Amino acid sequence: MSSSTVRVFNVEETRQLIAFAPLRQYILDAALEYAQGKIESPDRQVLKVPDSKEGVLLSMPCTASDICAHKLISLLPANPDQGRPTIQGVVSVIDSATGVPLFVLDGPTVTARRTAALSMAGLQLFLEKDPRSIVIIGAGTQAEGHVQAIAELYPGATVYIAGRPESYAKAQAFCERHADLDIRLEVTDLNQLPEQFDAVITLTTAVEPVYHAPPVAGRLIIGVGAFRSHMVEIAPETVMNSVCYVDDLVGAQHEAGDYIQAKKDWNEVTTLAQAIEGDIDYSRPIMFKTVGCAAWDLAAARCARAAAGL
Repeated sequence: MSSSTVRVFNVEETRQLIAFAPLRQYILDAALEYAQGKIESPDRQVLKVPDSKEGVLLSMPCTASDICAHKLISLLPANPDQGRPTIQGVVSVIDSATGVPLFVLDGPTVTARRTAALSMAGLQLFLEKDPRSIVIIGAGTQAEGHVQAIAELYPGATVYIAGRPESYAKAQAFCERHADLDIRLEVTDLNQLPEQFDAVITLTTAVEPVYHAPPVAGRLIIGVGAFRSHMVEIAPETVMNSVCYVDDLVGAQHEAGDYIQAKKDWNEVTTLAQAIEGDIDYSRPIMFKTVGCAAWDLAAARCARAAAGL
């Protein structure tokens, strides 16, 4: 394989190729194909990196009739001590008909943007009207992708960055860094949230609930951060009193900490694909838990391919 025949897109180029509006639709389309068996997306493979401090290599392959995509990500917790990112990697894309490598995307950028786009799909599906006020719990990398997505898809919305008093400085710095976005950013107390808001999106690595409010019809809960069985962001009582949806039921059963900790009956959890094709009862409180899967990376690769004209 000659490097001259394969385009390698850097972070900024990857970002430009996967705008949130088309990416959201590519994900919704992929959800239906995945449910129909037209996309093969096995569980991600996790390998320990020898002689590292809890380092792992994550492999997430996916195939469809048009392209194959493989996301390979390294997670090395000791990297920041050496001035390197904790997470690095690539998404390699191959033509399914010929096997010819097409291009390579920046892996962490794909993950951040498809994760945010998946939340935006939740806002589109599970709210009767466009949200005007959204609470985000967390001020890290995933929060950055989410405020960028909200600004692109819901310009003019108010976004509250919620945190405890000891994290106010971090939340305020986050708002200042993103002050140029076409949204209104405000810092708010996690324990004294605004009386009215349309959705809450949790983006933490908490192992104890950070959102305890009773579920309310018309106020969507999107849980993103609790991606391991022992993690939890949403109080079990809130989960159990909500109509629950998930992006990938297979992965959720061992990764969706919020549902696992609440001991939610999986027979009562509806998939994204079922939500797209079915009727949604907006008169009841709704929670949408996302765990991610390689099918959404493939959706991002399709979006990038179309944008790049490859």
